[in-house]
Amino acid sequence: MIVAFVFFVLIFRIFYLQAIGSQNLQLRAVEQWTRMLPLTAKRGDIVDVNGNILATSTTTYDVYVRAKEIKYPSLVASFLAEKLGLDYEKVLKKAQNTLISESLIKLQVDEKMAQSIIEKGLEGIYLSENVKRYYPYGKAMAQVLGFLTSDSVGQSGLESFYDDKLSGTDGKYLTQSDVRGVRLDDSLKYYVEPIDGLNLRLNIDVNIQVLLEEVLDQIIIDHNPKKASILVIDPETSKVLGLAISPSFDLNNIPRDNVKELMELTKNVAITDVFEPGSTFKILTLSAALSENLTDENEKFFCPGYRIIDGEKIKCWKTLGHGSQTLVEAVQNSCNCCFMDLGLRLGKEKLYKYLKSFGIGSKTSVDISGESGGILLDENLVKDVDLARISFGQTVAVSEIQLANAFCSIINGGVLNTPRVLSGYFDENNNIYQSTTISKSYTVTKEVGEKIRYLLEQAVSKTGEMSFVEGYKIGGKTGTAQKYGEDGKIARGKYVSSFFGFLNQGEKPEYAVLICVDEPSSGAYYGSVVAKPYAKTLYEGIIKYKGVLPAGEIKNSTYIVPQLCGMSVSQAVALLDKMGVYYEVDGEGESVISQFPYANSNVSSDSAIVIKLA
Repeated sequence: MIVAFVFFVLIFRIFYLQAIGSQNLQLRAVEQWTRMLPLTAKRGDIVDVNGNILATSTTTYDVYVRAKEIKYPSLVASFLAEKLGLDYEKVLKKAQNTLISESLIKLQVDEKMAQSIIEKGLEGIYLSENVKRYYPYGKAMAQVLGFLTSDSVGQSGLESFYDDKLSGTDGKYLTQSDVRGVRLDDSLKYYVEPIDGLNLRLNIDVNIQVLLEEVLDQIIIDHNPKKASILVIDPETSKVLGLAISPSFDLNNIPRDNVKELMELTKNVAITDVFEPGSTFKILTLSAALSENLTDENEKFFCPGYRIIDGEKIKCWKTLGHGSQTLVEAVQNSCNCCFMDLGLRLGKEKLYKYLKSFGIGSKTSVDISGESGGILLDENLVKDVDLARISFGQTVAVSEIQLANAFCSIINGGVLNTPRVLSGYFDENNNIYQSTTISKSYTVTKEVGEKIRYLLEQAVSKTGEMSFVEGYKIGGKTGTAQKYGEDGKIARGKYVSSFFGFLNQGEKPEYAVLICVDEPSSGAYYGSVVAKPYAKTLYEGIIKYKGVLPAGEIKNSTYIVPQLCGMSVSQAVALLDKMGVYYEVDGEGESVISQFPYANSNVSSDSAIVIKLA
């Protein structure tokens, strides 16, 4: 009976090991028989809208040692320590530690160094392929692009936000070893190929970005602010075309030794920080009042330099007052009294309805981490005195992306889009995997948007102020806001100067710009002096780069003449019809034997192509 029971147990155990536990045992056996080196997947590139590389990866090598294969630990340690600039004792300890299968000596050595290590031919030293990130434009877009940790994980910016797309899947290289962990010569080798990460295509145009960086550098030289930023966004789609922030840092030389400094420099202040916008906010109040038919362009307002509301005297920025003025003049004068009147006419319910529709007090969901939703007082707590201040940009805090996006929704005719830095993903074969989706909501009517564009264009071209680009329609609004200290009181001599503008050449507005200069220290602090002139410089650069014609001029477009020789007459005619160009046919044959102009010629759109048939 006992013997039968023992046999039963043995048979059951054999069955279990072979049928149920075999897979687990095989995996454990493979772990004992093999030694593994990781193969890092190539991280995807980041390119601008035109395909220019903004972030890429270069091949590097990680150096490992396998102590069980090392015959002369001191020789290996001495060689690696000297070659790689490491501490000899630390390397020797790893070279002698046979309890560990592989020990990492150094990450990311370049190809030349790796080759010299291989050529030495010392046993027990192994190299594993890795990647190192390189940013061709250095400090440009540092806060937007972000950077990686030392082991290639996205730590900030787009590198972090889209890390799962960029990083790919690592592979591995396995070799068979004996019971002591020593690699067996001529043994089987296993290679699991890494899957490279996807590439990101941004909406940012690097040519516009370079303009932003140059203009921002000039602001820093002229006004020495605490910080400053310039955002360029497409009003129709809210695609971010450029974003420059100062202070910045070189992405190829990251100051990792000072964590506090690095965290400050890494912050994308256009997304994370909020500020009291001041007069630029008047655009929102004006839009709401026009939408409710509470005013028109010819209405007269009187400004004695102040309004008394709830027993408090609230001053206009021009304490002597603007006197009698139309709405157009009040916008040009940026008169606080006019906008207090409009805010009180709206009342808190209607004004808050519009502010919330513009996205004030909530996040835009832009694809950058750390976005702030801004600060909007609880509607139930708002008194008339608060409402008056909110109407001209006080007692409210916004982020730059939030404010710019709200403005764009007004001037584009009422569509509030989700701002996007990313255009889409693609692989090494240029296959597009996914494009970002844009959510929309609606704010004001198209007619109100057109009125605002007109009023802001008049505000920029006000007589006596610095003129903008001659021959071009540009609308805009300046802002100058006082800052508050930690005690909640107004900080003397500290301001945020700003300017919002847009190119108003055609039926649709283009190239919305928001410039914010925080605490300029040059003595000047009005937005009309500290921010507006630099928008002029920026628009001059954009107009030149994009070839925008002055108002009223029609562009004589050109096209490249296709290669038609060798085509059948039906193919050539179909192609030219599709291109919409004028052509003449000479002859009655079945195929094209010559053409004029010749293929690849750049000709005017009103030119004709002559094709001769065989």
